[in-house]
Amino acid sequence: MDSALLVPLALTLGVTIGAGAVATVVAAARRGRMAAEVASTTVPDGVDQVVEALESAGVVLDYSNSVVKASPGALALGLVWHRTLVHARLVELVERVRRSGEPLTEEVELSRGPLGDAALHLSVRVARLGSRFVLLLAEDRTESHRLDAVRRDFVANISHELKTPIGAIGLLSEALGHAAEDPVQVRRFADQLHKESERLASMTQEIIELSRLQAKDALSHPEMVEIDAVVAAAIDQNRVLADAHRITLASGGERGLRVWGDETMLITAVHNLIANAVQYSPSPSRVGVGVIATDDIIEIAVTDQGIGIPEDELDRVFERFFRVDQARSRATGGTGLGLSIVKHVVQNHGGDVRVWSQPGRGSTFTIRLPRVDQPAPTPLKART
Repeated sequence: MDSALLVPLALTLGVTIGAGAVATVVAAARRGRMAAEVASTTVPDGVDQVVEALESAGVVLDYSNSVVKASPGALALGLVWHRTLVHARLVELVERVRRSGEPLTEEVELSRGPLGDAALHLSVRVARLGSRFVLLLAEDRTESHRLDAVRRDFVANISHELKTPIGAIGLLSEALGHAAEDPVQVRRFADQLHKESERLASMTQEIIELSRLQAKDALSHPEMVEIDAVVAAAIDQNRVLADAHRITLASGGERGLRVWGDETMLITAVHNLIANAVQYSPSPSRVGVGVIATDDIIEIAVTDQGIGIPEDELDRVFERFFRVDQARSRATGGTGLGLSIVKHVVQNHGGDVRVWSQPGRGSTFTIRLPRVDQPAPTPLKART
């Protein structure tokens, strides 16, 4: 071959080989960058701060469904553990979004934990976040579902509870007609009719009172309330009932304590606790009302020597229409709403109510209310 042709041919071959090597290196670098991007767990700018600021649950997941970022709400709800989604149902929603590329929103019910049957009700929104991440947002609707269930139960309970006295009144009025010629039977049926009508009136009044207490403006105009006056009025209202059952009412503790609130409501709450104690106490016995102040809290405790409450029922005593002793409560005209009213009155005043009890030894219900700053109280001698 002519040497004049060898030089250009060698140059051409060298350029071709060099260009191929450069192309190979560039392609390898591009593939390396793509692999690094896929493996990277760095979320887009600003997403970290947004997720961290969320009050609801927020979770960012990478291509392998590992959790890259989780909000405090997601951790509090137990949705994330060791950088993975705990619930298979949520993983399923994430995979559906990856396949379709379209965001979705669903209501889901999840187990709250490995023990028990408590559930979480969540409104879940899942969407792609760029090309590599998926964003999952969850709004806790558990309390809303619980309130809906409470409302349904309340309506069902009212229907059941009202049926009993209404049905009894109908039967007694019919029996009165058949016993018109027998004065003794007429008197007996009339007494029972009066008792059922009083029970129906009492239940209706307490339902109205409970509805009023649950209103947002139930305590719109609070005033300074003297606890001494509240306790004295509540005891006086129960004096006749206690005397009829041969039960001594005694009060003692600190005087001069005050709270912000509604005096009538607070009297109703303490009255209900005393009436409940009298109802479930043996005859003769004693019911005590004590008042103490600890730091910024005032405690009004009502203690009886009654039948007590089983431990497995302590959490239910403040439920509407719940009765520890169904037969005894019905015999005395109890509606099962008294303690529920107590709870709502105390909550409206920014306090809480607690119960201690042992079967056969009695119970103590304690109302705790925020105290108003004032001079140091003086002891109150016990009175009966």
